[in-house]
Amino acid sequence: MQEPLGSLISLLDLEELEVNLFRGRSPEGDSQRVFGGQVLGQALTAAGRTVESGSAHSFHAYFLRPGDPRTPILYQVDRTKDGRAFTTRRVIAIQHGRAIFHMETSFHQPEPGHRHQDEMPDAPDPESLPTWHERLEPLVRDAPAELARWMLRSRPIDTRHVDFFNPIEPQKLPPRLLVWIRADGLLADDRLLHQCMVSYASDMTLLDTAAMPHQISWIDPNYQIASLDHAMWFHEDFRADEWLLYVQESPVAGAGRGFCTGRLFTRDGRLVVSVVQEGLMRRVPAEPSL
Repeated sequence: MQEPLGSLISLLDLEELEVNLFRGRSPEGDSQRVFGGQVLGQALTAAGRTVESGSAHSFHAYFLRPGDPRTPILYQVDRTKDGRAFTTRRVIAIQHGRAIFHMETSFHQPEPGHRHQDEMPDAPDPESLPTWHERLEPLVRDAPAELARWMLRSRPIDTRHVDFFNPIEPQKLPPRLLVWIRADGLLADDRLLHQCMVSYASDMTLLDTAAMPHQISWIDPNYQIASLDHAMWFHEDFRADEWLLYVQESPVAGAGRGFCTGRLFTRDGRLVVSVVQEGLMRRVPAEPSL
């Protein structure tokens, strides 16, 4: 297993402090805020640790305040309902005595039912596409050393963009993005772990789709970009260490917010996860001239 993936698995393995109370940490580094996907994965871990049977089929979450990466995050679980078919949990993430995030999660006992789904769009095989490092390396050759190190750092999720965009000097592109994703290594046979891993990965590229038509660079100081809310539905079992095609679109943006949807397909065409997110795309007011 590659070291970044092992570190992510460790981040998702929360410390249980008391009944319904867990503590998570953030990776060491110079980040100014906690990555939203980390909080999603940790909160789902906390909820799942309190459920005896069934698996997560959906969650709805709100990011309330930026997370402080230098301080542990406490996850408080409310056992809202334990039913025969459905179990509900509410998770609040706390730092410095204030809620920074909350999530409502529902778990379901599998049962038979009718089935239909959208068709998976055509896409080249992930093995035929350049890695993230191969795509990005030519773009950061003339960038400041600190930025180049951050962009080319090892990642726990292997991502292969079907139609790549330049995140530093973006072109104006339609609000649609296809990316193959998978954990960069083998994972244990733990359904909750695979769901948490995909929850983490789902926040990596989704908001890019709303920014692409407006040519907003990742490093543009004139914009404040952040996740506001995030919802996921798990339709079928899958493995996060096998390739999933992440089909992402942004049907609308306005009022300083971008609305995005995502669907994850297995290589054999099964639609296994759906995602919806709204994110902040706020232009930072210019400093008044003297």
